[in-house]
Amino acid sequence: MAYGTATVPKVVKIFGPGNAWVTAAKTMVAADPAGAALDMPAGPSEVMVIADGTANPRYVALDLLSQAEHGPDSHVVLACTDRALVTAVLAEIDRALPGLPRREIIRTALTHAVAVIVPTLADAVTLANEYAPEHLILQTVEPRVLAAGVDTAGSVFIGTWTPESLGDYCSGTNHVLPTYGYARAYSGLSVADFERRMTLQEATLPGLRSLAPTVRTLAQLEGLDAHAQAVATRLEQADSGRKP
Repeated sequence: MAYGTATVPKVVKIFGPGNAWVTAAKTMVAADPAGAALDMPAGPSEVMVIADGTANPRYVALDLLSQAEHGPDSHVVLACTDRALVTAVLAEIDRALPGLPRREIIRTALTHAVAVIVPTLADAVTLANEYAPEHLILQTVEPRVLAAGVDTAGSVFIGTWTPESLGDYCSGTNHVLPTYGYARAYSGLSVADFERRMTLQEATLPGLRSLAPTVRTLAQLEGLDAHAQAVATRLEQADSGRKP
């Protein structure tokens, strides 16, 4: 698609979900002038759950396992204010894991999973904003209040009844999301990514005359004399009465 074939026309930009391999391929062709632009780096999958003592440990465990089963390179993080809940979540993971068909993949992914005990939920949000996860799940007593402080995540899942599974399949949001911390700079895929913006500029002679001093000053400061002359020549010709 990036380069075209006898039967597939070359495209300008490539969109869609990914994994480590797809992201590597997109990045390579985007860096090649003969290739195609990419929508965003997407994959492998990530989830971060912020929980307090009110969270259901089985729900938290299954949300973590849902991401871990995507692949051995999936990354799952739990940030919690309650040490007892972390212990309960680990127990629920051990209970659920034997019955999951992709348990070996999950076990590999869990070898680099992280549980962090934080003093406050505000600290958890600070951590989330630094980590910039692809998926951020808020299972706390007041998740909407917490969500107001989140500004770097691919997609935020608010409250007990909003597992990330909904976003994967049917809640309506686009589920091509930035990973690797790219949520600091990229948003999830949207209709806007399929659009291009172009500006049109047209000045009148009075408009050019009013802006000319600014152009001349900045151009001279940068040592770009042709920029200044492109303006000055037009004004000189207009002042002399000659036609453009």
